[in-house]
Amino acid sequence: MENVGSLVLAAQDEITAAASTADLKQIEIKYLGKNGLITSLMRQMGSLSAEEKPAFGAAVNTAKATVQESIDNRFSALRDVELAHRFEAEKIDVTMPGRQTRVGYAHILHLTTLKIKRVLGGLGFRYEEGPELEDFKYNFDALNYPPDHPAMDDQDTFYVADDLVLRTQCTALQGRIFAQEKPPLRVFTVGRTFRNEAVDRTHNHTFHQVDCFMIDENVSMAHLKGTLGTFARAMFGPEVKVRFRPDFFPFVEPGVDYAISSPKLFNGRWVELGGAGLIHPNILEANGIDPQKYSGFAFGLGVERIPMMAYGVDDLRLFLENDLRFLSQFQGIAA
Repeated sequence: MENVGSLVLAAQDEITAAASTADLKQIEIKYLGKNGLITSLMRQMGSLSAEEKPAFGAAVNTAKATVQESIDNRFSALRDVELAHRFEAEKIDVTMPGRQTRVGYAHILHLTTLKIKRVLGGLGFRYEEGPELEDFKYNFDALNYPPDHPAMDDQDTFYVADDLVLRTQCTALQGRIFAQEKPPLRVFTVGRTFRNEAVDRTHNHTFHQVDCFMIDENVSMAHLKGTLGTFARAMFGPEVKVRFRPDFFPFVEPGVDYAISSPKLFNGRWVELGGAGLIHPNILEANGIDPQKYSGFAFGLGVERIPMMAYGVDDLRLFLENDLRFLSQFQGIAA
């Protein structure tokens, strides 16, 4: 019995000295756990006489209850102190101004692409996508390029294999569409293109293009100019005018470069926007389309050129350099 009493006194001394609820947990395991000092006393029952067992068992149970009560009381006191310290450390001053939440926003080139899709889709053109890793035949052969055209030299085109290139123009989609469908056709695409260019203020090895074409009966330059005029006014404003000047591209005949002018954006100056023309009869014939019955137009331009003109950006590299000082200027712009 004396051993039971001494263990209770020792346990209570440790409980009083405990500095945290974690310390109390260890004390509880030490004395009342499965192999605890007080719990283990019950193993002595086998060596006691029948007369001694009831008194000894009662003493051990009383000791366990006494120690458990002391632990519970001390736990409540320590927990209150610990919670008070935690609340003090984690308290929030609701009178302080809140931190501004940083949220993402669409890249200006993505916004421009969405606007292009909305405008051309509204004009009845269907959006399609082509592969960035393109077959040589679709990137060049199907577009009426002569074998000695300089664009086919290694210094201009990234060759992955003899018959595979990183597409140099989104016009490559034309051949894929012609192989699957016949006129009438109204199709456009927007995507990345690649050329082996020296990177500077107006050139990059990676840039974006929009390419659009239409084939039907009696399509003329008037349809092309009307479509480009509507497109330009939707992108830049109702005051925009479109001008055609003769130019050469292997896949159109006749070919033109087209420029736009707006008193609000360019002080009335003419600014070149892209290339266009009537689809070359050779291309129509090569794809089983009768050029006597059908004609068509095509135009293309660089996507980056649109926000450069609209917002006065003078360096093409800024669009792809991830400088938030530049990109954050376009927050809130609607597509």
